[in-house]
Amino acid sequence: MIGMIVNEKELRELEYMIKKEMDELIFDMEDTRIDVVVKRAMYNRYQTLFQLFRRVATDQEVQKYIMNYKF
Repeated sequence: MIGMIVNEKELRELEYMIKKEMDELIFDMEDTRIDVVVKRAMYNRYQTLFQLFRRVATDQEVQKYIMNYKF
């Protein structure tokens, strides 16, 4: 396990960056031209980002990004 000390401004920046990346992944996963194998990899990346997001965001924000995706 790795610990990290950040101030409030850095915490908000981390939250912003993670949200933007998750938004991009959600948008791309809705694209029908993308192969299922690629979407599965994107979903795995989303799950990793979501776990990080849960550590820095409020419960209310986390609820907005819970995804129920089926392959």
